[in-house]
Amino acid sequence: MSLLEVKNLGISFGGLRAVQDFSLSIPPGGLFGLIGPNGAGKTTVFNLLTGVYAPSDGTIELAGRSLVGLRPFQIAEAGLSRTFQNIRLFPDLTVLENLKIAMHLRGRHTLAGTILRSGHFRATEADQTRRAMELLSIFDLTDRADAYARNLPYGDQRRLEILRAMATQPRLILLDEPAAGMNPAEKLALAESIRRIRTDFGLTVLLIEHDMTLVMDVCERITVLDYGQIIAVGEPAAIQKNPKVIEAYLGEVANER
Repeated sequence: MSLLEVKNLGISFGGLRAVQDFSLSIPPGGLFGLIGPNGAGKTTVFNLLTGVYAPSDGTIELAGRSLVGLRPFQIAEAGLSRTFQNIRLFPDLTVLENLKIAMHLRGRHTLAGTILRSGHFRATEADQTRRAMELLSIFDLTDRADAYARNLPYGDQRRLEILRAMATQPRLILLDEPAAGMNPAEKLALAESIRRIRTDFGLTVLLIEHDMTLVMDVCERITVLDYGQIIAVGEPAAIQKNPKVIEAYLGEVANER
């Protein structure tokens, strides 16, 4: 049974068909990649999956539940969370506060309990702090818990955004270019962390990334987009050798040599 089942998804902006006939099936615990040249429609697919855009046609189901027509927060509640190509942290909150805000998606505070700081409120806050510190340990950020998000180095901001998405307790997490701006050593550490996200936390992962070394290293199966259409689907070794993929990235000259 698939956790995420997408069939014939499409969207148009004016006269431009940005994505068409996009289908994808990801089993629970899968670690899949979505790649393609700049402008291929990858982030548009993520925006469709997370309710930022409403599809013109097609279906999206998470664990058998339709996500079409739901608002982004409802999709997050259903168990699908994401990061963004451009970092969208709360810069004037601390690292810890960024995670605890995400955790409130699953919280059940009452107004009176919050104002009076009831025993239930204090116990919930303590549990959220504990879980947030556990998440920060994934990227060795526990010592930065009280730092403002805006003061973190760029690579750590990227890591924090991944952790914030995880703090919503998703079943499926979408990572939009998580390695952007990272140096080679940071990318190696990121690859190991993505594997740990899947194995230790039982998450299913769909990854957009331009760093092909990272994609080929961590992904089990890859879908390739070009001009909004799927041109290839397969395991990393097959994708690397696919003539349509090579042409999309390097142009027709690559096939003539």
